[in-house]
Amino acid sequence: MRVLLAIAALAAASPAAALELPPKAQAALDRGKPYAEVMPGADGASGVIRAAIDIAAPAEVIWSVMTDCDLAPKMVANLKSCRILERDPQGRWDVREQVSKMTFLPSIRSVFREDFEPPSRMTFHRVGGDLKVLEGEWLLTQHGDSTRVTYEAHVAAPFSVPGWLARLALRHDVPMALLALRREAMARVQ
Repeated sequence: MRVLLAIAALAAASPAAALELPPKAQAALDRGKPYAEVMPGADGASGVIRAAIDIAAPAEVIWSVMTDCDLAPKMVANLKSCRILERDPQGRWDVREQVSKMTFLPSIRSVFREDFEPPSRMTFHRVGGDLKVLEGEWLLTQHGDSTRVTYEAHVAAPFSVPGWLARLALRHDVPMALLALRREAMARVQ
C-alpha cells in the first residue's frame, strides 16, 4: 500500500547489509532500473520491502537528499508532511513525524527515530504514531562509478489491508521513490 512506502521509504526487518541481490535484481540495476521486491512478513500482517538503485552521484550528495525532510513529500507518493521533532546536536540521530494520506483512507501518522552513520548507513525504527511495525535500514556503498543505495524495511499498517493489494502498490511506489531519489541527487551534481 502506498501509505506504507510513504512512511517507510524516506524515513524506514533484517539489515540491508544482508540483502543479497538475485540475478534479476542485478540485471535491473545493470539496465539502470531500480529493483524492488515486496514479500509478506512471517506474521502475515506485515510486509518486508527490499530495494536497490545505482546512482551516479557521491554518497554525500545522496545522503543529503535522503535526510532532507522538506524534500520528502515531493519524492514519496501520498506523503503530505515531514517534520523533525527532535535532533541530536551532534547529528547522530533525529526523530521524525510523517503524515500520509491516500484517497478514501484516513491519514496515517508515523513517528520514527533515524540513527545516522553518514554518509553510508541509516537505520530507523518506530517510536510512535499509527503504524504497528516500522523498522529498517538504508545503506550507501560504492559500486563502480556509482553509489549503490540498498533499502530494507519491515512495515505493518495500523488497519487490515489485503496483502496482495499492499504488495501491488508497493511494487509500484518503491521504484518510483528510488527514481525520485536518483533524480534529486543527480540534480545536485549537475
